[in-house]
Amino acid sequence: MDFHKELAMRWVFALLAFLALQNARAQATFTQKILTPETALKAAQAALKKCRDSGYQASVAVVDRMGVTQVLLRDRFAGPHTIDMATQKAWTAVSFRASTAELAEATQPGRPQSGVRNRPGVAAVAGGLMIEAGGSLLGAIGVSGAPGGREDEACAAAGIAAIREDIEL
Repeated sequence: MDFHKELAMRWVFALLAFLALQNARAQATFTQKILTPETALKAAQAALKKCRDSGYQASVAVVDRMGVTQVLLRDRFAGPHTIDMATQKAWTAVSFRASTAELAEATQPGRPQSGVRNRPGVAAVAGGLMIEAGGSLLGAIGVSGAPGGREDEACAAAGIAAIREDIEL
């Protein structure tokens, strides 16, 4: 084989190996979207407004995708227990990647996932929803204080609706 051809072939193989290595490195990391504090606050305020407009005194918590609380609002006459419940509902939704209403159904006594209810911090009652956009989990919102889980969930949904345009990827 000609010396120049062999040298060219070695350069081509070296370049291909370099590109393969770069591709492998690129796959070892990823980019994620995170809610800003301003967006989390906007969602919480909208959820609280929905509850107020419906005649409920409630607490609202928004957590990031790791379950860390970003915003916590408590209406002036909301019960003291609503603070922990709202936070636990948001944490549960993001941790289990499901609405807490779905989790409540899936963890009923006698079902395969019933043991989940015994985990510390799990709130398997309606009122916690994931905040998702473009197939990415951004966080979750939890509401407590309305007369039932369905009403809590409606307030949480209003919070997500208020930021939907802001979070579309």
